[in-house]
Order: sequence, then structure tokens, then C-alpha cells
Amino acid sequence: MEWWTHLWLNEGFASWVSYLAVDAIFPEWKIWTQFLDETSSGMMLDALSESHPIEVEIKHANEVDAIFDSISYEKGASVIRMLHSYLGADCFQKALASYIKKYAYANAETEDLWAVLEEESGEPVEDLMSSWTKQQGYPVIFVKMNSNKLHVCQEQFLSDGSSASGTWIVPLTLCCSSYENSKKLILTSKSDELDIDDLIINKKGKQETFWLKLNTNQTGFYRVKYDDELAAGLKYAIQADKISLMDKIGIIDDASALCVACKVTLSSLLSLLDAYSMESDYTVLSRVVSVSLEIANMVDDATPDLSDKIKLFLIKLLKTPAEKLGWDVKEGKSHLDTMLRAELLMALVRLGHINTVKEGIRRFHIFLNDRNSSVLPPDIRKVAYVAVMQKCTLSDKYGYESLLKIYREADQSQEKVRVLGSLASCPDKSIVLDALNFLLTDEVRNQDAFHGLNVTNQGRETAWEWLKENWEYISKTWVSTSLISDFINSIVSLFVSYEKIREIEEFFKNRVKLTFERALKQSLETVKTKAHWTEGVRSDESLAEVVSYLAGKA
Repeated sequence: MEWWTHLWLNEGFASWVSYLAVDAIFPEWKIWTQFLDETSSGMMLDALSESHPIEVEIKHANEVDAIFDSISYEKGASVIRMLHSYLGADCFQKALASYIKKYAYANAETEDLWAVLEEESGEPVEDLMSSWTKQQGYPVIFVKMNSNKLHVCQEQFLSDGSSASGTWIVPLTLCCSSYENSKKLILTSKSDELDIDDLIINKKGKQETFWLKLNTNQTGFYRVKYDDELAAGLKYAIQADKISLMDKIGIIDDASALCVACKVTLSSLLSLLDAYSMESDYTVLSRVVSVSLEIANMVDDATPDLSDKIKLFLIKLLKTPAEKLGWDVKEGKSHLDTMLRAELLMALVRLGHINTVKEGIRRFHIFLNDRNSSVLPPDIRKVAYVAVMQKCTLSDKYGYESLLKIYREADQSQEKVRVLGSLASCPDKSIVLDALNFLLTDEVRNQDAFHGLNVTNQGRETAWEWLKENWEYISKTWVSTSLISDFINSIVSLFVSYEKIREIEEFFKNRVKLTFERALKQSLETVKTKAHWTEGVRSDESLAEVVSYLAGKA
């Protein structure tokens, strides 16, 4: 690495190749489906105007910590995967061997890798990849069909729905009604019309079975917005289980992001979620869970009158797979089932599912009296802790005090972190304040404190006032580390109004330091995005009707 500008080539490449190695040794793990979590994380940050290019110029040493983020790691790994898919595994591996041999025991720059890959492949790698590494952001591809022509148009995707001028050279992959019926193309301009006549097989007279998926198996770092006809075809393909796991994840991830940007309505997103009602795969359901919780958090502010019905639908969506897995480990189940069980149960607790909350509290009391009991293994312990905290009040702090007792008696850091991550999830503002103050005591290690910032919407005002009142101590204690960004992001990002943006900007006007300036700007942009999304949801005229239908389904 010649200089910090090329940090991503070290970190992003290492992230990508770790998945490549695992897939080669354990193909049954289907590790690339889990890699999409990395891609999604990179896309989330890169959809902010306060993001930065993969290659970012570093002028001062104290700027380095700020680029150890999802852009250098997750986006970096994802664009390497995109290039690997575009060139093909054999070509990429041959070129990589040449690159390693050429620069052994030497420093290298990003352009050095592109030059070797271009020489070996004969493809314009440097031009293609420079559009991805030297400018921030990524495109959303708008797709519509006209006869056997595919009209595609790209524009930069920003979560707040605003416009930007970015243009990319985009390696496109698509399949029609079958993964064997696929094609690779490249988009070099803002828009184009692509002839896919060779892919349209037996479409005529069988419209209900036709579907088209762009960005096959999510190898590209871009989002896709389909016209209504193509979107309906994909919904059919999901329900008929004709879509790969990676594409099931990609479709819901894109739809969710587009909904946040107000380019897809919430009613459309909820209808799409309904197509996943029979899903059982961990990686797909994990994404469904995260989308469901994001919706649930937003509707409390945007449409409180529909909030209960929307949560009822989401509970019904997640309850079936949760009941199949249950609370107790079953013989023969995989580690992915163990991970899924915890995610589903936690989601049901956060959505307020009464029976799940009650069962979590029941198991907590058994565990409290017998720490060796098998009723609450580590993987679902936090579910019970959060369930207990949801029922704590100022007049009944037994659950909170019991968790503090567990924290103080724990000899493993994982258990302490588990407790810290649960304490502030209480709806009672007084207890939230107690939990936050606890983070500043000598009982909590400085490097662990950020785990306790897991505040809900009910506690966000309390958390903001706490942050302001304790800012002098917090800034002195954590300003020299990247953890100061966690304090800001965890609390500021909870808000959803333009008024709060102005209040937060006013507070930090004379307090900003270089170490957290980027994090503050990104957090404020997240608030702006949520405010825009909230307004968009309120204008969704079909939402009430769709929600009533989905909540009322058997």
C-alpha cells in the first residue's frame, strides 16, 4: 500500500478474499449469501451525500481513523466481487497471480492492480473501476420493458431522495424466467435500450410466468427499480420459489432502500414483504427481519394510527418461522438456525408480541435463580433481557436491578456486553437515564460503553439530553478514538424531524472535532432521510387499505 489513499485495497480485498476462501472450502455454507450483509452495509453508508469515495485523499494522520469504515471495507469488497464476476474467475485469478508476483516485497497503488487486470483480460478495467473507486456513491438502475427491448437508465442513488450527477460504467447481468437464460451487458451511458430478444423465451401467452431479474445474484454494487409489470413478475417468482436466495435478499433490500428514498411506496414494500411469508432460509429472513424493524420504528412517527396494524402484519410474517424454530435447540439444526432463532425472537419482542415477551420473562426468572439452567442459552439470552426491560418501570425496577446484578457477577465480557445492550431498551425514560449514566461509571470499560447506547424511539429525547449534559466528559474520554462517533451516531440518528436537525447543528456548532466531523454529518443526513421518508409515507394514499388487507389475512 503506497499511502492511506489505497487503504481499501488492503482491507476491502482481504474482506472479499476471506469469503472466497470459505466458499471454496465449505461450499455448503453458501457464504456468499451472508456476504450480502457486507454489500448492504456499504450501500447504506454510500447512499449518503456525506459519504466518501473508496479512494480518499488523506492529508493528516488524524483523518485515517475516519476511513476505517463501511466504504473501505464493505464497499471495497463488493466492487472487487463485481469485477471478479465481470472478468470471470479464471481470468481474475491469473491476473492476480501476475500482480502479486510483480509487486512482491513492494508497495502498490490501486492503479497498479487495474493495469495488470487490464493487460490480462483485454477489458478496459481502469476506466470501469475508476468510476467506482474515485467517485462516491452508486447508481440505481431504472428498468422497464417495451416489446423485447429493455430500457435502462441510471442515476445516483441517495437515501434522502435528492438528485446528484454521478454516472458509472455499470456491468449489468440479467436473467429471464430462468438462471440458465442469462446475459451480461455493460452500461456506459446515462441510459440505453438493450435488445434482449434472445432471452424472451415463450413469453407470449405466458405473461404470468415471465420474470426478469437484473443484477443476477447481486454481484453488482447498484440498486434496481423495476416498472410495475416487472415488479409483479418478481413477486410471483419469489412466491413460486424460482428466485435464488441471493436475489431474494437483493429484491427486498433494493425495495426497502427505494422506499426510504420515497421512490417506492410503503404499501408496495409491505405487499412485497408478504411474498416472503413462506420463506425459511436464514439469510433471507434475516433481511426480512431488519426491514420489518426499520418499518416498525418509522411508522410510530409517520402513521401512529396505522402502527398497530402494521406491526400486527409484521408479527404474523415472522411468527411462523419463529414457531418452527422455537426457543430450544433441536437436534440436527444448523448454526444458521441458531442465529435465525435469536433474530426472529428478538424481532417479535421489539414488535411487542405478547406471548414472546411473556416467554422471555418466564425463562429469565428461571435463569436468574439457576445460571446453569439450559432454558436461556447465550444465543437467545439477550432476547429475554430485552423482554424484561420492556416491562420495567420506575415503580418496578426489579428486572433492571436483576440485570445489573448479572452484569456485576459476570466473568465473561460477552455477557457484560449482552446486558449493556439491553438496559436502555426500556420505554421508561427514568430507567433509560439510569442506564445511560451507568455507562459513565467505573464499572463499564471505556471500550464497552457504546454497546449500551441501544436506545429506542421512546428514549431518544432522554438520550439526547443526556449526551448534551455529559458532552464535556464524553468528548474528553473518547474523542481520541473512533468510539466518539458511536456516541453521536447511536443517539442523533434516532430522530426524524428537520427541527431536530437544526437543534443538533446548533449544539455542535462550536464543538466539532475532526475526529467525528464526518460521523456527525452522516448522522444528520440520516435524520434528514428519515424526515423525508416520514413525509412520503404520510402521502401514501393506498397505505390504509393495503395495511387493513395484510393485517386481516388469515
